[in-house]
Amino acid sequence: MSPRQADPGLGARLVEEAAGILAEEGPQALTTRRLAAAVGTSTTAVYTHFGSMDDLVRAIVREGFARLDQRMGEVAATGDPVADVAALGLAYRGNALDHHYLYGVMFGGSGPGGFSLTDEDRQHGRYTLEPLVRAITAAMEAGRFRAGDARLVAHQMWIALHGLVTLELGGFLVPPYDAEHCFAAQVHGLLVGAGAAPEAARSALERAGVPSPVG
Repeated sequence: MSPRQADPGLGARLVEEAAGILAEEGPQALTTRRLAAAVGTSTTAVYTHFGSMDDLVRAIVREGFARLDQRMGEVAATGDPVADVAALGLAYRGNALDHHYLYGVMFGGSGPGGFSLTDEDRQHGRYTLEPLVRAITAAMEAGRFRAGDARLVAHQMWIALHGLVTLELGGFLVPPYDAEHCFAAQVHGLLVGAGAAPEAARSALERAGVPSPVG
């Protein structure tokens, strides 16, 4: 009898399931026994893929940021850098909604057994900001945004959208101030705050596929 071949998708399923348990029930609920049962494997297989629980949580964080980086990288630069900034905001939100379990763990900073993120782990989040920094730099160079520190502006936008997405995932944004309305208004405000003319910001939102904010 030939040896049983390893399941190439098991590691990814373990990461997804573990992220879901962490996000929904907290670190105390995540054990190797619980995770193995949920995925339909053995505790030995969990340790084969991840040497320890800390390694598993670290893999969850890095996988989450890798998916975010891929999503942001799929936003191609166009002739309108202001619209590109809006499109990157849309990509950030879309990634969070598509991978809400991972998103909930990526920025949490805690896990089973007192796990906490290291600065090396956090660096996997910081690099995802680079597409936004490039788009803001292009907008400044084109005279569409005020000249200034593009990286600081990128951080300000990141902080604002992270807060909005966190509230959306938590179910706090409801009509008439639902997530769609608030997202459009927030991004419009961020573009204008960076120096874009209000009507130009509205046009950029439309070109990025974001409905114009009401009011």
